[in-house]
Amino acid sequence: MISLTDSQKIGMGLTGFGVFFLFFGMILFFDKALLAIGNILFVAGLSFVIGLERTFRFFFQKHKMKATSFFLGGVLIVLIGWPIVGVVLEIYGFFLLFRGFFPAAVGFIRRIPFLGSLLNLPFISGFVDKVGESNTTVRTSQGCQSWLLRATVTNESGVG
Repeated sequence: MISLTDSQKIGMGLTGFGVFFLFFGMILFFDKALLAIGNILFVAGLSFVIGLERTFRFFFQKHKMKATSFFLGGVLIVLIGWPIVGVVLEIYGFFLLFRGFFPAAVGFIRRIPFLGSLLNLPFISGFVDKVGESNTTVRTSQGCQSWLLRATVTNESGVG
């Protein structure tokens, strides 16, 4: 079992409430007050869970600056008062920031009995497979395929 510190427990609660407020704000026709509260709680909860320094390093890496600018710009636009535009920018930035976590999340969800069978439905499985693949997975599988092809050709020709 994973043991959490008190600040991580607080962060999990803040993040959960932030996601709830974001979802509830979208259901209530992009209510800007709920979305603003959800954004603040989500970012604060994330910083409590992984720490302030690691949060800063995660968001402000050189190769993630585009994603960070979209995400935090969306948060700022929601706080200014344009909720629909802000949420669209946030979602785009969120997917750019956290796309490295999607393969692990999809693999985890596929192991859950009911949700795993839902992800294997015909129309959903293609989308989930596309979201669940990462650049390293593609490169690794291509490397294994080329190695397998070279080993097969070498063994059939009798060399090696």
